[in-house]
Amino acid sequence: MKIEKGRKVKLKVDLAVAGGQQLEKSTVEYVQGAGTMLPGLEALLAGLEKGAKREGVLKAKDAFGNPSMHPLKKMKRTDFPKGVDLKIGERLVAQGADKSAMNVIMQIVKVTGDDVDVRLLHPLADKDIKYSVEVVQVSDPRPPPLPGQALELEEDK
Repeated sequence: MKIEKGRKVKLKVDLAVAGGQQLEKSTVEYVQGAGTMLPGLEALLAGLEKGAKREGVLKAKDAFGNPSMHPLKKMKRTDFPKGVDLKIGERLVAQGADKSAMNVIMQIVKVTGDDVDVRLLHPLADKDIKYSVEVVQVSDPRPPPLPGQALELEEDK
């Protein structure tokens, strides 16, 4: 069975920032096309079957998607700490209400008076990702029809 949209896939993955930090080394399961896998990796896996192995480097834009397509958020200048220079292109780590760092980078896109438009980015959005994967299993997550159910559907036509 080949990896295609809607198929349940089990993979051995080894992901790292190219030339740097290990991100994940484990066995994972996902549904192809559900948006839970890195877009570039999902595209590389399409059409592969059990036992297939691939390794290489995903360019940042392919790993996490085109940054220009990431969500925008309108904020007020008062939402930012005093003294922060809000110039276009500047990147800041988002903070929660309790001032703890969140796993989101805000890139300043536009500043108009008291309004600030930011693009919400993955913290690794500008990093190339080294990958090594092995397809362990590909299956159809839909349950099989109940006995007699397919026959009844044919008779109803």
